[in-house]
Amino acid sequence: MTPKQFDKILKQKLKKIESILGSKANEYSQDNDRFFNFKQAARINNTTPEKAAWGMATKHLVSVQDLIEHRLVANRDMVDEKFLDMVNYLLIISIMLVEDK
Repeated sequence: MTPKQFDKILKQKLKKIESILGSKANEYSQDNDRFFNFKQAARINNTTPEKAAWGMATKHLVSVQDLIEHRLVANRDMVDEKFLDMVNYLLIISIMLVEDK
């Protein structure tokens, strides 16, 4: 893959990440709090929002592992969904970790 091809794909994926995070904000936010659902999950499970988000992320991590181990048939849409969800969860958790600092 050439650097130009890589950059083109990277830009497409970054645009998709931004789009997903934007659309999910409406679904999972309340009271102007982007982390509302993670905080609710943390309260229910008596843990931190970061740990609650990591628990949700691990579901996608298992799917990523299934794709890598060929337990799931990889197609472009599934690869994007599972991998970009992992990227989004990692971004969310990284923001949570510095939110109160």
